[in-house]
Amino acid sequence: MRAWSPVAVPAVPGALDAPVRVFDSVTSHLQPAGPATGEARLYACGITPYDATHLGHAFTYVSIDVLHRVWLDAGLSVQFAQNVTDVDDPLLERATATGVNWQALAAGQIDLFRDDMVALRVLPPQRLVGVVEALDTVVDLIEVLRQQQAVYQLADPAYPDWYFSVTRASNLLEGTGLSVAEAEQVFAERGGDPGRPGKRHQLDPLVWRQARPDEPSWESGLGRGRPGWHIECSAIALQALGEDFDVQAGGRDLIFPHHPMSAAGARVATGHRFAKVFLHTGMVGLNGEKMSKSLGNLVFVSRLVADGVDPMAIRLVLLAHHYRTDWQYTASELSAAQARLAAWRAAFSAPAGAPGEPVVAALRAALRADLDSPSALAIIDEWALSGGADPVAPSLVASAADALLGIAAPSAAVASR
Repeated sequence: MRAWSPVAVPAVPGALDAPVRVFDSVTSHLQPAGPATGEARLYACGITPYDATHLGHAFTYVSIDVLHRVWLDAGLSVQFAQNVTDVDDPLLERATATGVNWQALAAGQIDLFRDDMVALRVLPPQRLVGVVEALDTVVDLIEVLRQQQAVYQLADPAYPDWYFSVTRASNLLEGTGLSVAEAEQVFAERGGDPGRPGKRHQLDPLVWRQARPDEPSWESGLGRGRPGWHIECSAIALQALGEDFDVQAGGRDLIFPHHPMSAAGARVATGHRFAKVFLHTGMVGLNGEKMSKSLGNLVFVSRLVADGVDPMAIRLVLLAHHYRTDWQYTASELSAAQARLAAWRAAFSAPAGAPGEPVVAALRAALRADLDSPSALAIIDEWALSGGADPVAPSLVASAADALLGIAAPSAAVASR
């Protein structure tokens, strides 16, 4: 599957001798993210393409993009992979409810997601992989687990589905803060089936769903069917990045069950760690409630852009919040971001400004310390208001804002759309 158009990232002079650190949801501590030199490997859980891209999605992918940019600025190359769950129950349910072919619905929403990522100047992954195109990879991983007796087939004569045995992974709930009873409740709320008769453990996740009437399915050695959700990311990440990659990223709603179950299957199959660090972004709300498809209270990037909002202002709305905080979107957030963008651009186009090197150093320090984008914005705000006589400073700070935060001058922003 093709990703989206690449984004030019300017090189910014200078360097900072400090590691990139982010908050690891498993250990609940700041951890180094990525190697000191060489290649950093990143996997981001992608969309299920039935309603893209609202501000909650955008917050996650812009936050991950900041990590990508900070790694590049630190002199690392980045191997970045992302999946698209282009066959799954929510997609099929939306297609049925709207009378649209599920493949056409997915294709249209994936195209919209690409357009939104281009508008927001998110750096594309080298590998954007749909589940449908990765079916053989998924089945191969399940077969490895089958040989290790880590998956089993349900004794259901109608639908003998395959499940992963979570008792093979002793640390499934590590870092979730959940008891087994609480985990079962969350599992049920997020697509699991803890009460299904015949399962060995209530938390065992589906890895291969046998064909049902009027559902898409494919032939395999496991029977005709389609993959479960969690094993898809295990297989795609391992195939694209290998074992023990640097960061697995996604929204906070993936802290359980998706990320632990994806990691558990991979660990059992390979005998190695899935990811070194698990990065999770906060939830975005509207009018006091979480912004979600089920509630229908979504603010879409494409709608804002169609209404004439500069995508860089949208990006500034998102960057004004630390990646692991929950927050509420309001119209005043957008107004503040538009004012900030105007002030920055005026300062970037000024003939001179306050010295830029200290600004760049401070930006690097803030972002390498848990991707502190709100502090980074405040640093540029202060510089933009200070004035000065350094003729090189405006272009230097503008390049740093572009490279590290993805905020481009008007010409660059238009060119990337």
